[in-house]
Amino acid sequence: MKTFYRHCIWLIFVCSLLACSPKTFRHDMSNTLTPWSYEPKAQPGDRFSFAVIGDLNSGERAGVLEVAIEQINLLRPEFILSIGDLVEGGTEDTVQLKKEYDHFDERMSKAQAPIFHLGGNHDLTNPVMRKFWEKRYGKRYYHFIFKNVLFLVLDSEDYPEERMWKIYRERKRAIQLLDSGKIELAQLTEYYRMPERVTGEISEAQSAYFERVIVAHPEVRWTFVLMHKPVWQRTGKGSMERIEAALGNRKFTVLNGHQHKYSYTERNQHDYIMMGTTGGGQDPTSDRAFDHILFATITDQEPAIANLKLGGILNKQGRVPLDGEKFCFQASECGQKK
Repeated sequence: MKTFYRHCIWLIFVCSLLACSPKTFRHDMSNTLTPWSYEPKAQPGDRFSFAVIGDLNSGERAGVLEVAIEQINLLRPEFILSIGDLVEGGTEDTVQLKKEYDHFDERMSKAQAPIFHLGGNHDLTNPVMRKFWEKRYGKRYYHFIFKNVLFLVLDSEDYPEERMWKIYRERKRAIQLLDSGKIELAQLTEYYRMPERVTGEISEAQSAYFERVIVAHPEVRWTFVLMHKPVWQRTGKGSMERIEAALGNRKFTVLNGHQHKYSYTERNQHDYIMMGTTGGGQDPTSDRAFDHILFATITDQEPAIANLKLGGILNKQGRVPLDGEKFCFQASECGQKK
């Protein structure tokens, strides 16, 4: 009988420890609709890895994303993050939007890890698209914690509705001129003078949300801040200054896309990385315009970040998956036009 009671006490003790230990994957979502495909599963220990895909559009080349997903599968990350511009978008036609997102989701379903969604200017061009995104993927900005590493996923298209319509209409006019070959006239449009075209904007409500998240998690090992447009390059209202101030001296890394050219900036002793493309249009005159994935490995030290060009990730047969040799992954090396 004593042995029985000892076993019961030990079982209660173990259960209490498990109940009190933090979950590997944490978030603040209360409904079933989440901006990720499913929850990531953790392997034993504190070490883990994740992959990030770059811009897909403004002239997406068919088949490149599929190659990238097969290559990511070879690397076995715990999850995959997007950096925005998942579809061509830029329309009020919800039937067309469904078609485009179905095509994106179908290709991403081949991934052997969960997908975390982030919207770019192609995804969140107008209020119709904003509502479509929220019905399909849920929140436009959010956070999650995995193995005590905090991820802040920002919405860089967070404009008041009236301003969003204004940007959308001016953008549409500029694109029509570009498509008709009138590049110089397009560059004279109001859209090209809008600061939002380059840096985007985040609302006061979004800044306040992330301030609360940062304050609530002071003991995380590292923080990653992801966005599509480089809001960190903006100053004053609509910028990222409040979030950066809240982060203070903690360890963090910023990732964004949008420019379709890779660049690295060290800012106040923190890494700010602008990704290139994973199948999107490229500038053939730039040697920083190439297709790649970002692969990060988290250990008990500083994260190890590698940028892996798609043409260099080979399978066990020594080949780029899915006949990837037929693709040109860097415009400056193959004369590809944007």
